[in-house]
Amino acid sequence: MSAPQTLSVRNLSIMFGGVHAVEDVSFDVNPGEVLAIIGPNGAGKSTIFNLISRLYEPSNGSIRYGDADLLALSPHQIVATGIARTFQNIELFEQTTVLQNLLIGRHRHMSANVFTNFAFLPGVRKSELEHRRKVEDIIDLLEIAQYRDERIADLSYGARKNVELARALCAEPSLLLLDEPASGLNTEETDDVGFWLEDIKHDLGVTLVMIEHDMNLVGQVADRVLAINEGKVLACGTPDEIRDNKAVQAAYLGVSQ
Repeated sequence: MSAPQTLSVRNLSIMFGGVHAVEDVSFDVNPGEVLAIIGPNGAGKSTIFNLISRLYEPSNGSIRYGDADLLALSPHQIVATGIARTFQNIELFEQTTVLQNLLIGRHRHMSANVFTNFAFLPGVRKSELEHRRKVEDIIDLLEIAQYRDERIADLSYGARKNVELARALCAEPSLLLLDEPASGLNTEETDDVGFWLEDIKHDLGVTLVMIEHDMNLVGQVADRVLAINEGKVLACGTPDEIRDNKAVQAAYLGVSQ
């Protein structure tokens, strides 16, 4: 895994149909921290992730991860910088097994040499065993061994969410973007996610940025919180500072200023 870098977003903007979905947004994410992005539906949270992932092209601004200028890269090149993500709408191969999906997550670390792969030389065999070991480590971390050989289509929603998180981790990211990791989960499943995120931060050394509506989870795992509304930054601070911020209360919690 590459060493965590600083994610630096400056003056980021994008418009859809003449409306600013994101307007002049700037923030940093420091190596090893957990930043939560909160805001009402339609505030522009997932759009920020799509801009970082290069799925959208900004009309203005810059995005850097360490020395890498992300705006100079294509979407498929982003993972090579050490960035991985999950999606609000789960993106898995439903007719394949959990293990097969997780091995796909190892793709960026696999050899592209057609000859050696076809000949299945000793180095390739050794490499495949190492990929399998890495995947099994993630399976153990997220406690999904019972699903290893199950088809994605046969899993519950909560189990699928866990598998998507596992697949992202199999890429060995240094920065992980999590789009609503607790959405649709019950209280027990959300508690599990909280414990796993702390393990991912402390045991794996991964920097985390998460979009999340569950403020209990945000308060449990986030070092800082970025609050946005209508595409603009309202405030950035600790969970307690954001909770007490009048502008955030008005926009996000429905409390009058």
